[in-house]
Amino acid sequence: MVQAMPAHEDTAIINTADDLVLHGLSVSPDLDTVTYTLAEVVNPDTGWGLADETWHAMDALQRLGGPAWFRLGDRDLGTHLHRTGRLADGAGLAEVTSEIARAFDVKARLLPMTEDRVATMVTLAAGPEVNFQDYFVGLHHDVPVSAVRFAGVDQAHPAPGVLDAITSADAVVIAPSNPIVSIGPVVAVPGVSDALSTRRADVVAVSPIVAGSALKGPAERMLRELGHEPTVIGVARLYRDIAAT
Repeated sequence: MVQAMPAHEDTAIINTADDLVLHGLSVSPDLDTVTYTLAEVVNPDTGWGLADETWHAMDALQRLGGPAWFRLGDRDLGTHLHRTGRLADGAGLAEVTSEIARAFDVKARLLPMTEDRVATMVTLAAGPEVNFQDYFVGLHHDVPVSAVRFAGVDQAHPAPGVLDAITSADAVVIAPSNPIVSIGPVVAVPGVSDALSTRRADVVAVSPIVAGSALKGPAERMLRELGHEPTVIGVARLYRDIAAT
């Protein structure tokens, strides 16, 4: 989209239910991936983190016996250090996200879905409930799941600018991300679904399932395991109340 229209006219509302505190740092994986991607500095091999990254800090942590299962590159750590410090100073996540985007010369407006704590929790078919990063990174999203919930979402509020961005947009595009764990948390924030439903005729959903396979990640398998049809039609059914196309 940023190639099809002036980037400063684009607004992205981004999932924060994958956020975590790691090594005392506030880490926002989806916010950072969108930022790095639009800045054209994302690691092309992984689709996350920074290109040409080094890993001295993680190697040192692992040598000391610390948890290094969630890899944070040396330069990527600078982003998390900045975010953590600014949040500790009392800045909101929306403000900090804007600062980081400007530092990377991203012209589009990037908004977290909420500034409140929401956590995606995944129930494994084997029984235990784990947080999303334990499932996605720790278990390599390679185990069956039986349920997904968004802890704290009922008490969350849309971040500043989120509802206005939806109601004032010429059109709303739901990106081809996992409809359960990437788009689902955003829509679950109180007020967002209603705002989208009001604009339903102007909302276009792009399916992450093409020819029966996910563009990336576990979307196809997760849809099937949770009882949804893992096809374009199945995705359309999930979005039928908020997207006309």
